[in-house]
Amino acid sequence: MNKATTSTKHGVGRRKSSVARVWLKPGTGKVTVNGKSHKEYFDTSLTRSTVVFPLKVCGMEKAFDAKVIVAGGGMVGQAGAVKLGMARALLSSNESLRIVLRQNDLLTVDSRVKERKKYGQKGARRRFQFVKR
Repeated sequence: MNKATTSTKHGVGRRKSSVARVWLKPGTGKVTVNGKSHKEYFDTSLTRSTVVFPLKVCGMEKAFDAKVIVAGGGMVGQAGAVKLGMARALLSSNESLRIVLRQNDLLTVDSRVKERKKYGQKGARRRFQFVKR
């Protein structure tokens, strides 16, 4: 096994219909998402801060470079998937971070997904208008 693969840590995060694969390697704190800087890729300040939150909580914003490949869903779902993937990659690099990550609810998977539309109805829960007469 070569040196590059042993120092690189990997984590996978999922949220709604988004899947993010995160690789962490020692560096200067650069986060690249699908070939772009995370500040370019994510358009709102909320999603930008969500992505780097696991690194900030652990105090390692400048310790790792992150390469992220994310697909599916929208921006908020993708940011949540990256957050979980980043937390899992940090955990694989240092098991003692589990307590800090758990306290900040970063290892809990948010399994909520969109409910499917049912037949005979207008949506998942919404029904067609009822006619009494």
